[in-house]
Amino acid sequence: MKRDLDREPPRKPGVKDQLAETRRAEPRRIVPAEPHYWLNRLAPDFTLPIVDGGRLSLSDLRGFVVIINFWSAECAWSRRADVLLVYRALTWETKGVRMVGIASNYNELESQIRYETQSRHLRYPVVMDFDHRVADLYRAETTPHFFVLDRQGLARYIGALDDATQEVRDARTLFLDKSVNALLNNRDPDLPCTIPYGCELPRPAGRPGSFPR
Repeated sequence: MKRDLDREPPRKPGVKDQLAETRRAEPRRIVPAEPHYWLNRLAPDFTLPIVDGGRLSLSDLRGFVVIINFWSAECAWSRRADVLLVYRALTWETKGVRMVGIASNYNELESQIRYETQSRHLRYPVVMDFDHRVADLYRAETTPHFFVLDRQGLARYIGALDDATQEVRDARTLFLDKSVNALLNNRDPDLPCTIPYGCELPRPAGRPGSFPR
């Protein structure tokens, strides 16, 4: 029998470890049993502080197609989404699309959020929802969790970025892209609601999400 000293020392978790800990079903279902509460409803307004200063109100973006992204500084799936979105943001912005990241992970510090927004070269604002009120109101479950609003502010797509999973990393269907392109062409998305996929959005101990009924 080997002594304890002969054992391999513990390894610091990396990105692959974070991806392995994500919330998933096997096999993964794409369409939820019931549509999301806010689907085809007017998305509730909010006003939150921007990490780089100032405040942002959702109502100020009325008239644009708006992508709300429940965002995380430490989640590898959120980081993956930003890699895919950073260049799309340039194209979409010229077509009348605006993106907003909402940092609702109570474990993350403002300094950590600021560092990640800069290192990822984000071209959209990230606002801070440290008391979790907006995440609870929107019934956000994961990071990322996307809500796409039409120009009137109605939620027309809610769910995942694409169909990638821990087991199958290469996405075949880009749900977010398809929904944004549909709205830009004055059509409803073919698949308006999918099950979000990513890191579970944590709530403080003893405080589950207070979802509206």
